[in-house]
Amino acid sequence: MVFSQKRNIVIAIGFVCVLISSCGDNRQFSEPLPETVDFNFHIRPILVQNCYLCHGPDASGRKAELRLDTYEGATAALKEGGHAIVPGKPSKSQLIYRINHEAEDLVMPPPDSNYKLTEREKALLEKWIDQGAEWKPHWAFIKPETGIAPNNSNAIDSLIHMRLRQKGLSKTSKADKNTLIRRVSYLLTGLPPSPEDVKRFVADTSSDAYGSMVDRYLNSKGYGERWARHWMDLVRYAETKGHEFDYPIVGAYKYRDYLIRAFNEDVPYDQLLTEHLAGDLLEESRENKETGISESPLGTAFYVMGEGKHSPVDIKKEEADRIDNMIDVTSKTFQGLTVSCAKCHDHKFDPITAADYYAFYGIMESTRFTPIADVSMTTGQTAKQVQDLNRYMRKIVADSWSEKDLQEITASRESQRQNSPLDAPYTIIGDFRNSGFDRWLTNGLAFGERTTLGNPLVDRTSEKLLGLDKGRASSKTLGTGVFGSLQSPNFILDTDYIGIRARGANSTIRIIIDNFQLIQDPIYGELEQQINSKSWNNYVFDISPWKGHKAYIEILPGGYKGHHYNLPKDAFIEAQYAITYTSEWPVEMKQPIAKPVKKENWATLELSANLVNGLNQRLAEGKLPSEFPQLATALDSSYQLIKNIEGGSFFYGITDGFGINSPVFNRGDHNDLLEGDIPRRFLSALPLGDVPFTSKGSGRLELAETMLSEDNPLTARVMVNRIWHHLFGKGIVETVDNFGLQGKLPSHPELLDYLAITFQKEGWSIKKMVRSIVTSETFKRGTARNEELTNKDPNNIYLASFPVRRLEAEAIRDGVLAVSGSLDSTMYGPPVKTYLTEFMQGRGRPSQSGPMDGAGRRSIYQEVRRNFLEPMMVTFDRPIPFSTFGNRNVTNVPAQSLTLMNDPFIAQQAGIMAEKLLAQKELTFDQKIEWIYMRTFSRKPNPEEIRKAQQFISGLRKMESTETDTDNEILIWKDFCHSIFNLKEFIYLI
Repeated sequence: MVFSQKRNIVIAIGFVCVLISSCGDNRQFSEPLPETVDFNFHIRPILVQNCYLCHGPDASGRKAELRLDTYEGATAALKEGGHAIVPGKPSKSQLIYRINHEAEDLVMPPPDSNYKLTEREKALLEKWIDQGAEWKPHWAFIKPETGIAPNNSNAIDSLIHMRLRQKGLSKTSKADKNTLIRRVSYLLTGLPPSPEDVKRFVADTSSDAYGSMVDRYLNSKGYGERWARHWMDLVRYAETKGHEFDYPIVGAYKYRDYLIRAFNEDVPYDQLLTEHLAGDLLEESRENKETGISESPLGTAFYVMGEGKHSPVDIKKEEADRIDNMIDVTSKTFQGLTVSCAKCHDHKFDPITAADYYAFYGIMESTRFTPIADVSMTTGQTAKQVQDLNRYMRKIVADSWSEKDLQEITASRESQRQNSPLDAPYTIIGDFRNSGFDRWLTNGLAFGERTTLGNPLVDRTSEKLLGLDKGRASSKTLGTGVFGSLQSPNFILDTDYIGIRARGANSTIRIIIDNFQLIQDPIYGELEQQINSKSWNNYVFDISPWKGHKAYIEILPGGYKGHHYNLPKDAFIEAQYAITYTSEWPVEMKQPIAKPVKKENWATLELSANLVNGLNQRLAEGKLPSEFPQLATALDSSYQLIKNIEGGSFFYGITDGFGINSPVFNRGDHNDLLEGDIPRRFLSALPLGDVPFTSKGSGRLELAETMLSEDNPLTARVMVNRIWHHLFGKGIVETVDNFGLQGKLPSHPELLDYLAITFQKEGWSIKKMVRSIVTSETFKRGTARNEELTNKDPNNIYLASFPVRRLEAEAIRDGVLAVSGSLDSTMYGPPVKTYLTEFMQGRGRPSQSGPMDGAGRRSIYQEVRRNFLEPMMVTFDRPIPFSTFGNRNVTNVPAQSLTLMNDPFIAQQAGIMAEKLLAQKELTFDQKIEWIYMRTFSRKPNPEEIRKAQQFISGLRKMESTETDTDNEILIWKDFCHSIFNLKEFIYLI
């Protein structure tokens, strides 16, 4: 609302007179004005929709220096005089003057904005100012409060009924048992109930029949499959990267299986959130009860589910785009906020600044992508035992030698110490010829805790000590074919070359620039080299085209083929050092550069390379004892332990890098950086949002802890709202991914707060929350609606009846498999390959097609290829996996009916169902119809439906003509079953 400096005194005086005369009027509106006007529920929505674009939080787009999103801004003196809002005095408030003006150059909102306030909205603003213009923080940023005890079993119904009474609405009657078991079964497991389950529940007249039925489905394996698929919509789950060649996301299915197990085991939501944000950083990882493999790191795989290009022209922009997607998904999924809207400027509507966005950006930029090995607790313990044996072996030697030897060698070799010259034409990125990894990060088990420096070298036959090993980083500490990676700190490319002295077999060295992973020709192929020589070689990378970019080096056994990581059994890699230089490989690097050892530890031979060389010289001269039979025994024990280490499999996940604080990108341009770095932290508008993270790494664990702070008003609210949405088809806050100012207001704010508080007090149990909702009277209502409900509450916001719901794509397909008897209930494992129709063409098309029926497996186990999405899933609104979609579209388009009529899969399953029906030769006609109805609709047919079925079958018999009666009957009943699949009752919960 731009307040012009022009003044029209006559119009102003006339307006004030009219206003004074109307302050006490009783204008009639379709919905009466509330007795007390609430800023959050009545006023802020008007301002957000009509005013904030020009007078909101974003300073870059603000006009007339007027802010209407804060009390201070709205009541401040205007440059041309007066105040936009004068609490208690609407007649003196310029806002009221301008919204009621008739002149086009003065009225607000201006006509060219295409916004116009209704008379009711104007009246609300007047009444609110008249009542004192009380300002409140956005409702979602206020901590939930409730006076209802968490154990109050009637709380949900009481709060729903309160709103019904306020709106003058009457609730509908309870649904019948057949409807209820179908509703519960589909909404909890995504599958129809079996006829046997239906009969058992209908016949059960006990008082706890319904609760027992609910518990049975809550504890079924299908529950985890159903609710994992809900979650997969939030994290844009896919098994390929999309774009030109649709490269694989290695082991993505392991994340899907992790979700299924987590929901079935009712892992507390606070644990689930922590594992997603920082599962790789937890001191105590949750263990898979069956395999012993660590579960927690699998949660972080959601970060890598984004799209990816293999040859972006601007590699820094590619990083910015990927991080933006990670921020978008993380903030929407866990906080219900659109933080990515602050990438180019402060958020136009929410109190989220560009600095908040780049605080998140630093967290994501400090996170690295890498293969992660499935490591069981047993394997981890075995690796620790091997390391303990290595320490024991070093101690045996140290105990036999004297510390006097150390002192003499130190004195004699001090003059031989080589230091890196200050003006050296090279920079050492890492020197592993000393005992430590020189600040490099190790992931996995392969590289152990230290370099090989000082490890005893033993002749197992003679049991003699041959010497102490020279220093190098080695992936063979536990043998070959063991996963691990060694990653350097970040550095800026300012020379022409990177050099690495290494040897190995079937291994890889990669230069990771701006976190870019899909390294290949034609642009980036030179950034990766295969290591296949067991002799020491100098590996040189020409990085001159990328000067000025951020990079790190990754050294790992195994390698990538088509961006799919593989680890051969004989793979290993060892490295002595890594350098950057411009002209020639420096000859000075032939000898280890002296690294000051914080404290020489004789007891464990934690010594410098210089001292180890001196000890080896004395040993060769016979001046030190060399007979150590205990070493051979310890070495044999170590070899036996190493044999028990399993290679395992991999998934593409993340690991922590080094903490990076990002500057703000001016207008979101990664090439235009503003001065000053933004500390990594949470959102400034929320509790603890102004406290910088202090960890040396990304700060993801601190982010999780901050989100789970008891003062955070969003985390519990967002999750319970998602649960409500999945059960009723609409959240209490309809915009489930947006609790910000442009999101919808909660239809039942008191209920949302009660659920959020109960959720936390009951240990963040998702199953308990689901059960409390599903056992409520509100959930059990029928779907029938009378004319009064249709007129007063056409969208069923207040839940006088249960909403009619169409099933999701997966539930429709899985329902077809279930009723036809084709469903394979096998859980977990690699996905079933996509069935490729002749119309699914293009680059990246798989060489092999999967089976048309998906091997009978549930839809959650079908492959999700970004470039070749399953047509039926897309037709029935499964979202394209590029961002968070907590609320699927529910369309009603011809393509859906055509799919059910013409899709070969549907016809195939109808035929299978017909064959199984006719195999039961004792069934009468009426019993056949009942057999079909009980499977598809969970109820018996009524007499009218049986009569119509007879007519339909008779008509088909006249049309069909085949060689045998058996074939004819199969075709007839196939067509009947096919027609049943096309009825709305089959794909809807009614």
